[in-house]
Amino acid sequence: MAEFKQSTKLHNVLYDIRGPVLEQAQKMESEGHRILKLNIGNPAPFGFEAPDAILVDMIRHLPHAQGYSDSRGIFSARTAVVQYYQTRGIHTIHVDDVYLGNGVSELITLSLMALLDTGDEVLVPTPDYPLWTASVSLAGGRPVHYLCDEENEWWPDLEDLAAKITPRTKGLVIINPNNPTGAVYPPHIIAGMVDLARKHGLIVFSDEIYEKILYDGTEFTNTAAITGDDVLCMTFSGLSKAYRICGYRSGWLAISGPKAAAADYLEGINLLANMRMCANVPGQHAIQTALGGHQSIEDLILPGGRLREQRDLAYRMLNDIPGVSVNQAKGALYLFPRLDPEIYPIKSDEKFALDLLQQQKILISHGTAFNWIRPDHFRLVTLPSVLDLEEAVGRIGEFLSTYKP
Repeated sequence: MAEFKQSTKLHNVLYDIRGPVLEQAQKMESEGHRILKLNIGNPAPFGFEAPDAILVDMIRHLPHAQGYSDSRGIFSARTAVVQYYQTRGIHTIHVDDVYLGNGVSELITLSLMALLDTGDEVLVPTPDYPLWTASVSLAGGRPVHYLCDEENEWWPDLEDLAAKITPRTKGLVIINPNNPTGAVYPPHIIAGMVDLARKHGLIVFSDEIYEKILYDGTEFTNTAAITGDDVLCMTFSGLSKAYRICGYRSGWLAISGPKAAAADYLEGINLLANMRMCANVPGQHAIQTALGGHQSIEDLILPGGRLREQRDLAYRMLNDIPGVSVNQAKGALYLFPRLDPEIYPIKSDEKFALDLLQQQKILISHGTAFNWIRPDHFRLVTLPSVLDLEEAVGRIGEFLSTYKP
C-alpha cells in the first residue's frame, strides 16, 4: 500500500501549545484523571459567559444567516468596526478595508499567504503567540525573532529589532497587549517600531486582540493611530477574548495606510478571501452589538473584578515561590514566570511541563512553545477562579520544592 506523508511545507511549522503536552493531558483525562488546565486562553470553561445582548442578537439573526455573506463580511459589522476605530482617532479605515474572519487566526494566515514568497522574512517577537511564527513558515517565509526584554517590562528591544532587518524583510509583527507576557507597549515604543518600518518600507502587522483587557489604568495605543498615511498597517482584533466568545470565531482585519501603493498585495488578500467564501455568518452578527453596547469587560478588569483579582493572586503566589519571578501583566490573560536556572537547571522545558502534568495534574504551556530563546519560562493562564488558582499555584510550588530536572 502507498505511504502518505505530510507536506514538506509543514516541516518548519510548529504549534507546541497544542502539542505533546496537551496530548498527554488528554490521554490522562481519558484514564479518569482530573486535569487543571492553565494552558489555553479560553474563557468559557472557566465560567465566563458571553453578554446576553450578543446571544440575543445572534439568535434573532439566525434565520437570515443561512447563506454566504459578502466575502469581506456583512456590511453592518464592517461598518461597526470602522466606527470603532474612528472613536480611537483612526479615520483612514473604510468599510471595504475591513475583512471579517473565522477568528483572527484565519486572517493572520491569509494575510501572510498573500504577501510572502519563499525566503521572505518577517520580524516576529520572542516570545510570541506561536501562530505568527507558524503562519510565516507555512507561507514560505522565514520568521526572524526580535527580542522582548524581560528586564524592561517585556517591551521590544528596538536595537535588536533594527539589527535584524535585512533586504529580505517584508513585515514587522507587533503583539500588543502581548501574549504570553501581558506587556502593554507605551506610545514611544510603538513609535520607534513604526519608524523602523517606515525607514525600511515594511508592512506592520498589529495583533490587538487583547486591547480591551487592561489593568491598573494602563493606556492602550492602537498601532494604526501612529502609522499614519505612509506605513501600511494591518490591524487584527475580534470578539474572542474581551467578549468571551472564542467559539463564535468572530475576528477582523482592518487595513490602513498607503493602500494605493499596496494595491497588488490587497488584491491577493481579496482573492484568498473570495476562495474561502466568507466567515461564519452568525458570528459576524455579533460584532455590531458587541462594539456598540455595554462593555462588560470593564467590570472584570477593575479592582474587585474577577480577572483583576485572579491576576493579582497568581502574581503574588508565583513570586513567593523560591526561584520563581514574574513581571506583573498590564494586559491580556497570562503571566510568563521565569525559573531561575541556578535553582532549576532545566534542559527541556517541555519535559518540565510533562513532569508537572504527571505529578500534579496541572497543565501549563512551556516557554519555548512561544519561541522563547531559553528553557526557563512557562505561561500560566489566569482565567481560573481565585480558589482554583490558589490550589494550582500552591501545587506548582510544591512540585518545584522537590523537582530535580
